Amino acid sequence: MPLALGFDLGSSGARLALVGAAPDKPHVDSPRGALAPTELLWEGAIPYGALFEDPNGWRAALLTLAAEIPTPYRSRIGAIAIDGTSGTLLLCRPDGSLLPPPLHQALPYHLACPAQATAAAAIAGGGPAASASGSLARALALLERAEALGSAASLLLRHQADWLMGWLLGDWRWGEEGNNLRLGWNLSTRAWCGAIAGQRWSGALPAIQPSGRLLGPLAPAVAAALQLPSTCRVVTGSTDANAGVLAAAPGPGDGITVLGTTLVLKQFVAGPLEGPGLSCHRVADQWLVGGASNAGAGILQRFFSDPQIATLSRQIDPDRPSGLELIPLPSRGERFPVDNPNLEAVLEPRPVSDALYLQGLLEGLTAIEAAGWRRLRELGAPGLQRVITLGGGARNPQWRRIRERALGVPVLNRPRLSAARGMAQLALGALIEER
Repeated sequence: MPLALGFDLGSSGARLALVGAAPDKPHVDSPRGALAPTELLWEGAIPYGALFEDPNGWRAALLTLAAEIPTPYRSRIGAIAIDGTSGTLLLCRPDGSLLPPPLHQALPYHLACPAQATAAAAIAGGGPAASASGSLARALALLERAEALGSAASLLLRHQADWLMGWLLGDWRWGEEGNNLRLGWNLSTRAWCGAIAGQRWSGALPAIQPSGRLLGPLAPAVAAALQLPSTCRVVTGSTDANAGVLAAAPGPGDGITVLGTTLVLKQFVAGPLEGPGLSCHRVADQWLVGGASNAGAGILQRFFSDPQIATLSRQIDPDRPSGLELIPLPSRGERFPVDNPNLEAVLEPRPVSDALYLQGLLEGLTAIEAAGWRRLRELGAPGLQRVITLGGGARNPQWRRIRERALGVPVLNRPRLSAARGMAQLALGALIEER
């Protein structure tokens, strides 16, 4: 049986995972049916060597990690899939090359564009693209800047994962549907919503393919650079949050919380749901709904190092509230559970006790998570029976207890399940299905 790679372009760094089929392990029952069991063979992670917004840093991270794949596995690698932060968008030329400054960098997923909100809503006619926090607003901002510099002709709009997927193929035509929802792709109609397709810049949009689709082999030069077989196939990936869900293989009644730099909630539902700041994806023929806050564990790094967080957390009594009411946003603006580009962070008062302040930050993040699950329930998602937690925050047992008290359901921490592994499982599944 072949092996498969999954590459995760996370908000704080990159990760590459290698999996193979594990026929001796039982299948996992989930809302998506029986999942083919896999075995993690190797995994590596590094921080970006450049600014997060720099696409060259994404490519360099993949090259660096690919060089570390154990040699005995290389010849058996048959597919690779990529996930990225949903909403990180850039302009590039048709050959994928980047534009000169200041258009050489992407607009990140957390950047709202209030000045383009009205135009985005009018063009999209509703849905997740009709928001200052959506990719459509960022696209309009990018195109306006390009026109002002006289560089708007024959350009492509590509999300993070789609741009790097284009590099793998040597062909930048394609885009994966989940990564393009906030740009205005409609999963139900399989078309661009509203008047998007009629815009004069619509030629910049990608040709959309479903997640998990085998597109073609690696470009020869890329296969050589990555030291992978020329027969290795590129599979359309997904968003980083969806990739984490795939790794967790949730069962009925399970919700997934990703406690990374940002806080992401995901849940399988019977049919598509709509609402401000809400994303609704189709993964393995099932509907996956969720939302991503601008807040997350990244705010903790502003005040404490990882060793400090571990030490201070042990001083927290999670059953005794701090009394603080913080809104731990990294900057002004929120996407979910409220879509408000003007929402201000509340990071004060700061008590003398660092442990108490850390507890207040954790409680503030927990309040956002609880509000997110309530919002999903209001929009028609089923009630939770338990929450599976992924990401770096899943390593904190005190935070788990704070969340369990607030959510009222069991919380399971699974910090070792990575989005990269979810993408590798998706790529391997595509190969197995083709057989």
